Amino acid sequence: MTTMGDLPGDLVEEILSRVPMTSLRAIRSTCKKWNSLSKNQIFGRKATAARKQFMGFMMKDSRLCSIEFDLQGIRNEDGNFVDPSIKQVSILNQVEVSNVFHCDGLLLCVLEDNSRLLVWNPYLGQTRWIQPRNTFLRHDRYALGYDKNRNHKILRIFYVIDRVSGFEIYDFSSNSWKVLHVTPDWEIMPPRRGVSLKGNTYFPAQKRTIAGVGTRRIIKSEDFLVCFDFTRERFGPLLPLPFHSYNVRLFVYLSCVRDDQLAVLYQRLDTYDGTIEFCVTDKIDPNAVSWNFFLKQVIGFTVKPCAGSFFIDQEKKVAVVFDIDVYKKVKQCRYQTAHIIGQDGYLKSVNIGQARDLGRTTGVPSSVVKGFCFPLVCSSYVPSLVQLQINQPQGIRNESYD
Repeated sequence: MTTMGDLPGDLVEEILSRVPMTSLRAIRSTCKKWNSLSKNQIFGRKATAARKQFMGFMMKDSRLCSIEFDLQGIRNEDGNFVDPSIKQVSILNQVEVSNVFHCDGLLLCVLEDNSRLLVWNPYLGQTRWIQPRNTFLRHDRYALGYDKNRNHKILRIFYVIDRVSGFEIYDFSSNSWKVLHVTPDWEIMPPRRGVSLKGNTYFPAQKRTIAGVGTRRIIKSEDFLVCFDFTRERFGPLLPLPFHSYNVRLFVYLSCVRDDQLAVLYQRLDTYDGTIEFCVTDKIDPNAVSWNFFLKQVIGFTVKPCAGSFFIDQEKKVAVVFDIDVYKKVKQCRYQTAHIIGQDGYLKSVNIGQARDLGRTTGVPSSVVKGFCFPLVCSSYVPSLVQLQINQPQGIRNESYD
C-alpha cells in the first residue's frame, strides 16, 4: 500500500504550495518527510520565488483572517482576475482584536477590550498571552521587534489626549515590563502605526516648532521617520522622508517590502485630485535612510486617515491599498475595499466585504472610522520557527530604569 510518505517529492511540494498557511501545522504532523518538505517549502531558497501571490494576515471586522491576493490577472483584457481569498482564523475565532502588528513571523494582537495582548506564531500554532504592567489603554500603540540576540520584545506607547505620555517595553525572555524614560522632542501622532524591519520598528513622526509670540504665534510642523532600536532600547535620530512636508497636511503610511526594505505611501490632504505616491528604501538602518521613487497616481479620492495599510508588488509595479469605500450619501452601508494602483493610470477597486457598523460616531479604537471597521493588512508576512515559550511563569514582574 502506498503511504503519504511514499509520494514523490515534486508532487508533495505541489500539494504544499496549495495549502493555506493556517493549515501547515496539520501538514507538519503527517509524517517526517512532509514535515521536512513543508519547512523547505516555506523557508527554502525557492520559497520566495515560488510565491506568485501575496499571502499574509489581516484584521477584518475585529477578527484575524488569512488573506491570499493573486495579482496575476490584473491587466488581462479578458477580466481573468481572481478576487482575494479571505478566511477567518479558526483558532482565534473567540478573540476580537482592535489592532495587529507583525514581526519575524509573529503576530501581535491587541484585544478589543484592551485586557491583554496575544502573540501568535501561525506556523507553529503557538500562542502567548501578555498581561499589562498596570493596565492597557484604548489609544495605546505597540511595536514588536527583537534585539541582536534574537530576543523578542514589545514596545508600548501610551497617550493622554493624543499626546505621547510614556513608553514601556516587555521582554519575552524575562516575562517582564519596564518603563523607558524617554523624552523625545517629536510626536508619533495617532493613528499612525510603526512597521518592523530587521528587528527594529520604524514610525512616521512629526516635529512641531513654535515661531512668534502672542497672537502672532505660529505652530509649524514637519514629518520624519524615526527608528526604535530594540537592542539599545532607544529611539534613533530623525530620518528624512522622500517628500516635502514642512507645514503640509499629509497622510503617511509605512509598509514592508519582503524583509529588507521599507515602503512609504503619502498623500496630500489639501488637494482634490487625490494624487498618491509610493517610495521604497534603497538603504535603511536606524541611523540613515535613502529612497527610490516607485509609483505616482491620481486616484480621485483621499485615503481615510485611520486606514491605508498596503503592500506593493515590485515585479508588477502595483500597490494595493486597503480602505473603506468612497462615501456616498445614498449608501446605507460601507464596504471594505482593496484599491489596486498601477502605472499608466491603472486603478481597480475590489470589494472585499461589507464593513461592520459599530453604531458609534466618535473616536474609538484604532480600527474604527466613523463607526465602521476598516481592513488592516500585515505586509510581507514570512512564517518562522520562533518559539513562544508558552509555559510562561505565573505573574508579571515590574521594573523601571533610567
